[in-house]
Amino acid sequence: QVQLVESGGGLVQAGGSLRLSCAASGNIFRLNVMGWYRQAPGKQRELVAEITRGGTRNYADSVKGRFSISKDNAKNTVYLQMNSLQPDDTAVYYCNADLTSGLTRRIYWGPGTQVTVSS
Repeated sequence: QVQLVESGGGLVQAGGSLRLSCAASGNIFRLNVMGWYRQAPGKQRELVAEITRGGTRNYADSVKGRFSISKDNAKNTVYLQMNSLQPDDTAVYYCNADLTSGLTRRIYWGPGTQVTVSS
């Protein structure tokens, strides 16, 4: 079994910062891509940022220059540093992992962590 455990969400004022963490555990053979998605009320889930096994990063246009994704391979953990947060960043943030467990490659999701930015 594979689990993704997220931490670091909360309430912050506009202009503030938060750091999200997501640790993958279980029978992991290979982490291919890890990332963060978010879903605001009444909206579709959208990609925020992702990082590949080789370290290539991809960001949504709305967060470029403000958010930074990084990973610790030894800990199977991905981080999302969020700076200059705005009310539009308010959403549930979900960790996502494209990984191989045993012989099976599939997508896993964390339960989500709430990020609320007050104006």
